[in-house]
Amino acid sequence: MKMKKILAAAMTSVMVIGSVAGCGWSSGAQEGNTGAASGNREDEVNQQAYETEQDTSAGTSMTFGIQNYSGGGLDPAAEINCAWNLSRYGVGECLFKFDNSMNVVNTLCDEYTVNDEHTEWVFHIREGVKFSDGCDVTAEAVKASFDRLYEEAPNGSSAPQNYLEAEAEITADNASGNVTIKTTQPYVDLTKNLAYPVMAIIDVEHTTDYDHGVIGTGPYVATNFREEVGYTMVANEHYWNGDVPFDTVELLYMGDASAKAMALQSGQLDLAENVTNINDLNTLRNDPNFTVTIASGVRTGLAHMNMSEGRLLSNKTLREAVLMALDDETMCSVTVGGLYTSGCSVLPSNLDYGYENLTDSYAYNVEGAKKLLDDAGIVDTNGDGTRELDGKEVVLHYVTYENRCLDDFAEAIQQQLAEIGIGVDLEIGDSARQWDSYQSGDFDLNGSNWTTVGTGDPTEYLAAWCSTSGSDYCGYKNEEYDKLFEQLSTTFDNDARRDIIQQMQQILLDDAAVVVHGYYNSSMISRNATIGGAAIPTADYYWLTTDIYPAAQ
Repeated sequence: MKMKKILAAAMTSVMVIGSVAGCGWSSGAQEGNTGAASGNREDEVNQQAYETEQDTSAGTSMTFGIQNYSGGGLDPAAEINCAWNLSRYGVGECLFKFDNSMNVVNTLCDEYTVNDEHTEWVFHIREGVKFSDGCDVTAEAVKASFDRLYEEAPNGSSAPQNYLEAEAEITADNASGNVTIKTTQPYVDLTKNLAYPVMAIIDVEHTTDYDHGVIGTGPYVATNFREEVGYTMVANEHYWNGDVPFDTVELLYMGDASAKAMALQSGQLDLAENVTNINDLNTLRNDPNFTVTIASGVRTGLAHMNMSEGRLLSNKTLREAVLMALDDETMCSVTVGGLYTSGCSVLPSNLDYGYENLTDSYAYNVEGAKKLLDDAGIVDTNGDGTRELDGKEVVLHYVTYENRCLDDFAEAIQQQLAEIGIGVDLEIGDSARQWDSYQSGDFDLNGSNWTTVGTGDPTEYLAAWCSTSGSDYCGYKNEEYDKLFEQLSTTFDNDARRDIIQQMQQILLDDAAVVVHGYYNSSMISRNATIGGAAIPTADYYWLTTDIYPAAQ
């Protein structure tokens, strides 16, 4: 149930403090938004949750336990995780978004036209939309947002050119309300690319704190950032798309899944995402005070292999043996309690890209893996239990982080590879470290969980294995794969695109190019209660933010 927003006087005063001339307040003048650490341990986060719990009779604040990505940064130009934060927190919106069925729908753009060649797109900016500082969202403001994104791109890792080429000519006309984008290459459907969070529209004229105070058009305003603790999200009084259900949402960073479950049970949290301990989930399922929602989505859990020259996994035989040694079915159904669905390919089996026609070239076969290594001379010569390759012990540096069961997979893989004489040096850090290692190449295996159809189809995701894409951090090179990837940019027929994508998946399977754990089933848990007459959402929480990719979160 959506309730009419009533900004509490205390929250209103926060916004008044930072007001500036013209249209609202400056993101850099928010009270408490200093970046000073309030604590960095799980118990301190729990204490913060307790201290911020609101009296339900006052009625307008909800507390939500979430994962901390990239330190909570909000700058879409800095890195992809920050762009997703901007979207998930409800601060930023794009010209378009996706509905529950992954159909693109209009958001800040209310109508558009495209020429026959698909190289000139004219987007009309919806009238009456304001940024959260009260400034109008004009065609020129949209262009300024895009301009800033590309200007800052070399300083970050968001790679906006993956969604819209840097060579595109962008013009704006406030009188007509149109933004025109002319490209040097045709885009099958540019509206889907412009729905990706990196392309969010922000007020670059008045934003002064891009790390934690970006001004956007979403239902919430980010205030009171506390390092390793979270934000206080305040309802945007200028929000254009209906009532905002809560005056404030306390976003609290809680990486430990069991800590989230305990905080829910103690009443410190109203809502939590991704409780991944199966015992905790079963306890909450059996408690009538909670609603547990688990839904299949479009995420793949995987470990990228570093195949760059000089790395251990540049040896294909070693890669093949690694895949054959891993029992994905047991890891998905037992180790992580069904929170993943096992599968062999980089795209989930529930997507219509020919999964049923693929062949798993290196299915689970421990004895076969051992023989493969023995025959290739990758053997343990000194009797210490670890094989050697070219005189070097085969110990793989595995980097990952604690979220969506990735650490559970890493530990299970470490044990399973030990059975065939392959060592694993396991580094479980945070998502920022994982992403840094991915870019620097400081890894042999890099465990992560990726949205596969972030732009409505998997082209951008599949760029990770294209050597000419600029996004191939794995050092993988396959001429046939590269040619097929290039064909996607000029192939408009849906059946032809499915065929190309199926071929690309099979190439990756045949080349033993990636470790796929399985396909993620997300969880959302809420207390069965209302706050000030507003029901606490479960899987539909992301209406509070942007509605973008509800199944992909």
